[in-house]
Amino acid sequence: MDPLEALSQSTREFETRLRQVTEDQWDRPTPCTEWNVRALVNHILLGTRMSVQLLAGDTRADVVAQLGDDLMTDSQDPVADFLALATDMQNGFATAGGLEGTVDHPMGEIPRTMFIGFRILDNATHAWDLARAIGADETLDADLVSRMWDDIQPMAGGLGALGIFGDSASGDVGDDAPQQTRFLDLVGRRP
Repeated sequence: MDPLEALSQSTREFETRLRQVTEDQWDRPTPCTEWNVRALVNHILLGTRMSVQLLAGDTRADVVAQLGDDLMTDSQDPVADFLALATDMQNGFATAGGLEGTVDHPMGEIPRTMFIGFRILDNATHAWDLARAIGADETLDADLVSRMWDDIQPMAGGLGALGIFGDSASGDVGDDAPQQTRFLDLVGRRP
């Protein structure tokens, strides 16, 4: 699965779960203990908007100044808002040279190929989080999981130190467990 296909699939994974959120589920807790469903969706909207901005050439300072925004406050349709931003992000990566060079990410200057991997991982992992929170199907596309598993292996030993993957791997999931279970455990989820 190439990076653009993986990004598109990760977008579908999140969209599928987002479409299932009912009005009474916005305050439900998620596996990301600091966020309820509403805050998790806002996080994805912010990350997707940030991606569009960075791909358009905005600077780190420009996007960091807006990372605290609450995009859910004025949203009449979070699904439509997500899809509009996701389409712009997909188009930004798909343009000629969209996967070449670097972006001025809040973490520093990073290759666009790494950046698209972050977006794939964020969409898909939070799709699982959202599914868990609302009681929806938690199964992610197997090819997408395989790609993310391969992509994250070079960082596997240091994920816990990053502080963005919860407690990182539990050490309780064997090599014979399904790949999705092993992947989720590695990124701090306990399926």
